[in-house]
Amino acid sequence: MTGAVLVTGAAGGIGQLVVAELVGAGLTVLTADRVDRYAPGVAGRHIGDLRDPAFVTECFAGPAATAAGGVDAVVHLAAVPAPGIVSEHDTLLFNTASAYLVCTEAGRRGVRRIVASSSFSAVGLAWADRDLSPHYVPVDERHPSLTVDSYGLSKTFTEEIAAFTTRRFGVPTVCLRFPFAGTGERLRRHLDAVHHDPAGNRRDLWAWVDSRDVARAAHAALTADLTGHHVLNIAAPDTAAVVPTRELLHRFHPRTAVRAELGDHDGLIDTRLAATVLGFASAYSWRREPPAGPSAAPPVQNPAPSPLPAGGRVHHPGSDTLRSDDPGGNP
Repeated sequence: MTGAVLVTGAAGGIGQLVVAELVGAGLTVLTADRVDRYAPGVAGRHIGDLRDPAFVTECFAGPAATAAGGVDAVVHLAAVPAPGIVSEHDTLLFNTASAYLVCTEAGRRGVRRIVASSSFSAVGLAWADRDLSPHYVPVDERHPSLTVDSYGLSKTFTEEIAAFTTRRFGVPTVCLRFPFAGTGERLRRHLDAVHHDPAGNRRDLWAWVDSRDVARAAHAALTADLTGHHVLNIAAPDTAAVVPTRELLHRFHPRTAVRAELGDHDGLIDTRLAATVLGFASAYSWRREPPAGPSAAPPVQNPAPSPLPAGGRVHHPGSDTLRSDDPGGNP
């Protein structure tokens, strides 16, 4: 890689881990965010709004980019990270406008690779205003969209914008779909909640990924030998639940077709395509290395579905893109 990697949304929880991963690998990194947060080892920080075309141009062609030898690749993480933070239309407008401006500027300038953070929410289950079930499990990248919320729609549009960018400019694009992402105390709190009440996580299919694996996946997507446009699931191979997977499906998604043999706690997101395209597999497991912290209440062994708010979920899906004012690191 001859130039720099521009990481947008770099001040968020996942953004900080991605930056650290890339700097640790010896790459030159530029960052962009609405908040000026120090990041060791970066070559330059841009502070502004990615809906502003002039600011986006500055990120690619300003003094920091020039000094770094230009922008050679992009990891686009910046987004409103969940519903309810701003209005529905502002969520859609921010996430799609920033993705369009960043991808289009990158394409015009001939970058080598664009990696964008999508979300498992693009399937449409997590933030729906009603209970929905997948057509089949494990859910692969070809599963039809069931989206009825603006956040999930914004992630679908982000994927379409990336595909459009590849068609228009020929630049390879990779969209990474994450479920809940966390590590350390954040992950421990999430696990405690799922263990206590697995019904509350039914719309996420009890999926999760360690945030450190998110950073590793972004790095792999930057460096893999590939062409064209790709949408890839990135998730842990197991669930966040202590209840066996088949029992969870029987209770909460009884009409969903099961297309694979499922072990006791096998996850319900199909990640085989990421293994094929990127050579990527999750490295971290809460079952091998439980997050530090006191345990919460014991699991509920036979829960009834818990009521969910109108927005659709009790627990954040955590997955995907971050903005700097999300201190937890992801929705």
